Amino acid sequence: MSINRRTRASKWWACAAVVVISALAGCGGNDGHKTHAKATSSARGRTAAHGGGGGGQNARPADCRTDDSDQEKPTASPKDLYWKPDGTSLVPMSKSAGPLKFDGPVWYCFAHTPMGAVLAVHAITDHFGYPRWREVVERQLVPGPGRDAFIAERSRQTEKPGSGQLEGGGYAGFSVLAYNKKEATVMVLVRMPNAEQYGSLSATVRWQDGDWKVLPDSHGAVYSGGSHVDGTNGFVTWES
Repeated sequence: MSINRRTRASKWWACAAVVVISALAGCGGNDGHKTHAKATSSARGRTAAHGGGGGGQNARPADCRTDDSDQEKPTASPKDLYWKPDGTSLVPMSKSAGPLKFDGPVWYCFAHTPMGAVLAVHAITDHFGYPRWREVVERQLVPGPGRDAFIAERSRQTEKPGSGQLEGGGYAGFSVLAYNKKEATVMVLVRMPNAEQYGSLSATVRWQDGDWKVLPDSHGAVYSGGSHVDGTNGFVTWES
């Protein structure tokens, strides 16, 4: 992997999960609306290109049952939305769309729906900034060169002890850029700490082994398309 590719992978990992809230200022991109449109086009192409990988594996994890009837892109947050602490952040959850199962840092069992994909992106990537990240990666990242690259890059990062207190910013909303029953690409909207400023990043998940798993690119980058945005227009906002 070249130095530039390593830098890019590290940069996007640094923007993932809880780190995204404080690190978006260094992720580049100044026009949120242009980035949103570009990411939408890219997501559609990426979803089509990877459509066959593992999508036919429908066996669910043990004791995992979800209502997968709603296949429309969400226009509102779930009625059964709640928030679960993870380190210094709060992660959006749904009692119907997931995650429904918890095994240490591995939060799993998501609905096979667009909303399930949205919640998987939040719940899985949020754990990448914490000490038990490797357990999550081994079970919830799609296996392949991208996962190997992510592990290699993440292993070089120095663990920083958290304050134990919740961050001032947090997850503010989302947009489903592309979806089919095999893959989905979700844009995550985050609110920066101590200011009414927002940033966005996109991640792709693949349906594999009966649940959503995060799909890194070949260089190990989990997120792409980082940008500052002017506000919540064009996103579905999380309702407290």
